[in-house]
Amino acid sequence: MANNSIDLSKQKKRRDFIQGVNIFLFLLPGLLLFVSILIAPIAVSVYRSTFDWNGFSEGTFIGLENYKELFTNGSIKFMVGLKNSLLIAFFSVFVQLPFSLGLALLLGRKYKGERFFLSVYFMPVLISTVVIGQLWLKIYNPDYGVLNMLLGALGFDNLKHVWVGEVKTALGAVIVPTIWQYIGYHMLLMYAGVKGVSADLREAAMLDGATNWQVDKYVVIPIIKPIIRVSVIFAVTGSLKTYDLVRSLTEGGPFQTTEVPSTLLENMLFLRNRYGMGSTISVMLIILCFAFALLITAAFKEKDN
Repeated sequence: MANNSIDLSKQKKRRDFIQGVNIFLFLLPGLLLFVSILIAPIAVSVYRSTFDWNGFSEGTFIGLENYKELFTNGSIKFMVGLKNSLLIAFFSVFVQLPFSLGLALLLGRKYKGERFFLSVYFMPVLISTVVIGQLWLKIYNPDYGVLNMLLGALGFDNLKHVWVGEVKTALGAVIVPTIWQYIGYHMLLMYAGVKGVSADLREAAMLDGATNWQVDKYVVIPIIKPIIRVSVIFAVTGSLKTYDLVRSLTEGGPFQTTEVPSTLLENMLFLRNRYGMGSTISVMLIILCFAFALLITAAFKEKDN
């Protein structure tokens, strides 16, 4: 009996070992892809951020001087870019997401033409951001743009502006299309969650005398809170990484008032040949995105508690 028990134990260990090897081999391609596409570039960026390097000659190791300069050198405008990104994030969270949630809740009530409206609202997400930028440049055009023409037709000539060319209006002109383009994206995420709520829960609440608004507030929204959390994370981190629309509409101007970290990164790499500083900005973006994702997750857990 003792020998049989030992043999069974050895067979079990052998099976567990073989199973572990198979799992490792199965995960290895994905792990290699993850390391080569994500981890390795981040490690290289961190390494390059400690050098004063122009991308061609041998770099000079300067430690954390690039990080110090990033926050103390006013000519780099990193704090301006970060402030602009946080402002875009603010409007994304407190304007874009509530609008998306409202549309998702309305369409989740099985209105006629539901699929049609889903397609219409999601269509801007499918269009290239560069095309969106060109579209809004036509809308903002001071001579023949729809916005100024509409203001003139309504008798508000004093409100006409060179929208992307004036310091006081340029950032707002970037924020509006940013919010407009991704309303449909977040709406679709939340709509999927709304449709996943059991019809029995809705009917039970309605039988208890709840209105549609009360059903949404006390039944649907608490259930889809994990999806809302994901949308908030996407909205904030997406705002920190904003590039395409700013590049298409203002190129960071006028007078760098619409700069964001990504346009500053491009400027450092391709215009000033400061690859060390460019790497520093990219590392700061990574840190900020991870930090905000963790903070948002913690905030939602705190609310749940």
